[in-house]
Amino acid sequence: MLRSVKAVFGLLFILSLFALSGCDNAPESDQQEVLLQGKTMGTTFNIKVFVPQQQLPQLNLYADVTEELKKVNQSMSTYIEDSEINQFNRLSAGDVMPISSDFRAVVSESIRLGQSTKALDVTMGPLIDLWGFGPDKRPTQRPEQAELDAMLANIGVDKLVLSEQGLAKTVDGLELSFSATAKGYGIDKVAELLQSHGLSNYMVEIGGEMRISGHKPDNKPWRIAIEQPDAPPGQRKIHRVVEPGSMGVATSGDYRIFYEMDGETYTHLIDPQTGMPIKHDLVSVTVLHPSAMTADGLATALTVMGTEQAKAYAEQHNLPVYLISKTDSGLQTHASTAFKPYL
Repeated sequence: MLRSVKAVFGLLFILSLFALSGCDNAPESDQQEVLLQGKTMGTTFNIKVFVPQQQLPQLNLYADVTEELKKVNQSMSTYIEDSEINQFNRLSAGDVMPISSDFRAVVSESIRLGQSTKALDVTMGPLIDLWGFGPDKRPTQRPEQAELDAMLANIGVDKLVLSEQGLAKTVDGLELSFSATAKGYGIDKVAELLQSHGLSNYMVEIGGEMRISGHKPDNKPWRIAIEQPDAPPGQRKIHRVVEPGSMGVATSGDYRIFYEMDGETYTHLIDPQTGMPIKHDLVSVTVLHPSAMTADGLATALTVMGTEQAKAYAEQHNLPVYLISKTDSGLQTHASTAFKPYL
């Protein structure tokens, strides 16, 4: 499984809305809804796709999907001893490791997002562990500033060197963790698989992130519910329903994964520039993007930024983004200019 440090509970799935329309212009009566479910990357996947009846005998979608996800997990899971990512994490500084096309796609986009946002850093797994949000138990005391300073000096996407020959690091001990991008990439790979079979009406969901394509049988757009971030513990309520069209959809927030210590609340989202857990009023970020991987990474980065920086970044880059902030007077929402058509 992948190192899980991101809240992915922000999207509620209304199953009645997941009926899909036909593919390849086949009549709706000739369509068969196919549901695929299973486990991957330390979480679950749910896929709904509508397949022409005559095409069903030719397909083995479950085997194809699970094989595709197995490849992604084998490449990017820190829990698989001989995974590609663990081989890189054990690499010495200066050595160049040839990498697969999947690994290259994820590390390249992760570097791009890290450089653009300054708030997403796929090298800070050890920093996340230090704060107690990795596979180890949480700390019994706050990390010393000297520990944080030493950690910050040895992380950063600027210490990765991606070339035609492969990937290298400039400092020993640098480690990668694709918790903010790998699930989205897995979703994109499954979507590409479905498209390769001529299937264009589907929903692919892994661990709360998704990518949808097409429409419902009545040609109405799909509607996805964003979760209410201040719902009572143990309850999940709908905050707002949106119509994302054919898009990747990712929601990140700091309202579910946290702990308290010495009277302080520590969220799982860490600011890579300070090494500290974030402390601001932004509690939920939903991002739409054609790539689920990019939506996944941006949702995390914008949450780390906070409300005002996230607003500015979304407008600057023309991103469809929906923000929910918690204030003394209750929840406040903001839809970026590019998001408003989806409401």
